Amino acid sequence: MGMCLPCLGGSGNDLSPTPDRETRRSQLTETAEQRQKETTSRGVKNPQAVERNKKNKEMEKQEMRPSPPGGGGGGGLKVG
Repeated sequence: MGMCLPCLGGSGNDLSPTPDRETRRSQLTETAEQRQKETTSRGVKNPQAVERNKKNKEMEKQEMRPSPPGGGGGGGLKVG
């Protein structure tokens, strides 16, 4: 079994330097985003189709909402 710490007889050159805070933060962010994508698409064969379906449903909901009264919807009577 090899020694990994310089105080235990191993060389100090074997240790890789830790990245600075910004690099580490960006690595953690990328990893978290990747994990989130994997979690949301777990068990889904076509994630793009699921996204399209969600967008279509959202658009249908917006179309079903009544426009505000007096708004520029064009459906009201003109006053003139």
